Parts: sequence; structure tokens; C-alpha cells
Amino acid sequence: QVQLVESGGGLVQAGRSLILSCAASGSIFSINVMNWYRQAPGKQRELVASITIEGSTDYADSVKGRFTISRDNPKNTVYLQMNSLKPEDTAVYYCNAPRVRVLDRVGYLEVWGQGTLVTVSS
Repeated sequence: QVQLVESGGGLVQAGRSLILSCAASGSIFSINVMNWYRQAPGKQRELVASITIEGSTDYADSVKGRFTISRDNPKNTVYLQMNSLKPEDTAVYYCNAPRVRVLDRVGYLEVWGQGTLVTVSS
């Protein structure tokens, strides 16, 4: 019923910037929280940034001051502006909506995007 479609990943040199986007579609009533996760090879998936519908944000210590999460509620889209990229930022980045309210349905859905690869070269 709900899908997350990501875009913006790719290869970038260290120090440069990328912006990721994730658009939710379907029979959506509300998406209270939207997250960006990432997973590097051989490592645990980690929460990079989150944003509430009110605009409250939180970031992993490793990206504070460099990444900015934002959302466009009418478009049900979340963005991750990534500045001053480092090789250690290389990972598959996943968009996540853990508590999606669906029209005419009880309860919540958790939805994940397919992931987009960000590779930062030295």
C-alpha cells in the first residue's frame, strides 16, 4: 500500500556533497517519523538521522554538522543533504518510515526503501 522510492546515491569525491531523496506514495494518512539509515559492508545498520512531522530532528554523532535531514510533508518526501562527505560515509542508505498511518486502516505500517549506494572516494 505504501512505497518509498529513493534517489540521489552515487559516487562522489571526499569533501563534496550529495542529496538523497525519498518519496512515499500510496494510501497515506500520515507519516509521523521518517528516518535515514545506512549500512556499510560488515557493519551493523545504523540510524543516521530522523525527523518528525513537526520538524524535530536527530542525528548520529558521526554526521552532526555535516548532514541535514528535512521533509516536505505535502509531498511525503524526506531528504538527506550530505556535505563534507568522508570515505567512512560509504554505505547503502535506506529510507525508513516506522509508523505510517494508512487511510481507512487500523494501526501502523513500517516501510523501508530499497536502499541507495553512496560511495565516497578519497
